[in-house]
Amino acid sequence: MTPPTLTPDLAERLAALVTGDPATTYTTTAVFTGGDLATLPRSTVADVHTAYERAARAQPAWADTPLAERLAVFDRFHSLLLRERDIVTDLIQAETGKARRDAFEEFCEPALVTSYYLRVAPRLLRARRRAGLLPGVIGARELRQPKGVVGIIAPWNYPLALSIGDLIPALIAGNAVVLKPDSQTPLSPLLGADLLYRAGLPDDLLQVVLGDGPVIGGAVVDTCDYLGFTGSSATGALIAERAGRRLVGCSLELGGKNPMVVLDDADLAHTARTAVRACFANAGQLCLSLERIYVHDSVLDRFTDAFVAETGRLRLAAGYDYGADMGSLTSQRALKTVAEHVDDARAKGATVLAGGQARPDLGPYFYEPTVLAGVTPDMRCHAEETFGPVVSLYPFADDDEAVALANQTPYGLNAGVFGRDRRRAAALGARLRVGTVNVNDGFTSAYGSTDAPMGGMGASGLGRRHGADGLLKYTEAQTIATQRFGALNPPRWLPYGLYAKVMTRSLRLLRRLRLR
Repeated sequence: MTPPTLTPDLAERLAALVTGDPATTYTTTAVFTGGDLATLPRSTVADVHTAYERAARAQPAWADTPLAERLAVFDRFHSLLLRERDIVTDLIQAETGKARRDAFEEFCEPALVTSYYLRVAPRLLRARRRAGLLPGVIGARELRQPKGVVGIIAPWNYPLALSIGDLIPALIAGNAVVLKPDSQTPLSPLLGADLLYRAGLPDDLLQVVLGDGPVIGGAVVDTCDYLGFTGSSATGALIAERAGRRLVGCSLELGGKNPMVVLDDADLAHTARTAVRACFANAGQLCLSLERIYVHDSVLDRFTDAFVAETGRLRLAAGYDYGADMGSLTSQRALKTVAEHVDDARAKGATVLAGGQARPDLGPYFYEPTVLAGVTPDMRCHAEETFGPVVSLYPFADDDEAVALANQTPYGLNAGVFGRDRRRAAALGARLRVGTVNVNDGFTSAYGSTDAPMGGMGASGLGRRHGADGLLKYTEAQTIATQRFGALNPPRWLPYGLYAKVMTRSLRLLRRLRLR
């Protein structure tokens, strides 16, 4: 079931964007059927070095290009992206197996990010006057210089959003980029690169390499001047260690075992409907997905009934229309993990309230949305990230217990808190050790607020995307201080002890006048 928009001409154009030998290829999988999707060049470690060298040569001229001219490229890209919506969503679906509504939401991410940074980049990147050491004598300015060549290692679950959405601010800031998408999901990132070049991005500024992470991912880490990675916590720790040996910065958005808290005053009908989306969007293959739901004792039974009923209404299907509520898992590996977690929980005494079965009748990697109760710490799904359509329900007695239960994990990415008293819900959310909290929502409110930073605490990562941090992390702060005359050097005739007394009095006076 290959989308008709993936024509031979388009496939050839996308393959030409890969840095690698066209004679050395591999074939991606059409997830809905398990058949072949596209044949693309496979890059080597040497190709990564070539990509870096090309990008490094192109980067200085781009950094010297006035910001208004750089932004004009992204203004045109934004228009092209919206115009190509159907092709973009087709490719996302073909290589991930997600439902079309999930593909459309992914398509929106680079559009929103581009629009946001078009608006705020001039303010964030402009030179800023800073207070000098001595007012009127020493002046200081803060400049923002690009890092150089940024390496982006993108995951398979949101291949467009977490590649193009991350490299847009890197390019706007004046950097070049070496992008390594996941080898199963390169088509939508390649289409994003194609649209950027059609919008006027200078040649060689964006390099794409394809191949297995253990083979070429290390070369990206070992060559680039800054690293952006989205993926597992285990791999993120290795990247941080490897980058640290080179004193190179990195931004890491990693795993999560995200909690949801249902307070005793929650609107249960709204909460159940919203929870279904928060748990099962993209078949649960979302770093922000909620995998643990803590429900107040007094509403547990009513919420459970409503949530299980809403889960049962979800329509699973493979297709390039908007009829399905949930699509497929992306790989046999993902299916195996989900099935093992559910089978382990069932064998150790958990109750399956909904789902709990693979659906090969729909496609090779489909699995039903699954709700579990009675999950205990000895079960794998209690603490391990399932990264699939599986969620567990737990009771709690009061707000303090809810906070303690929600925080009993090394992860700290995302959470949802539901209650009619929004101040109470937000206050509880502020006690959770997570990077984003959504009151009366699962993940969309925080993630979609592109002016606000998004990222994780603890084992869920370092750094932030979106907001000011999402652009400035790709820059180095540089201070230029200008001294009008040698005021800081005492004249030869002045004893240094007397100079020290004069300077001490001057510092006291500056403090009183609030000048320093």
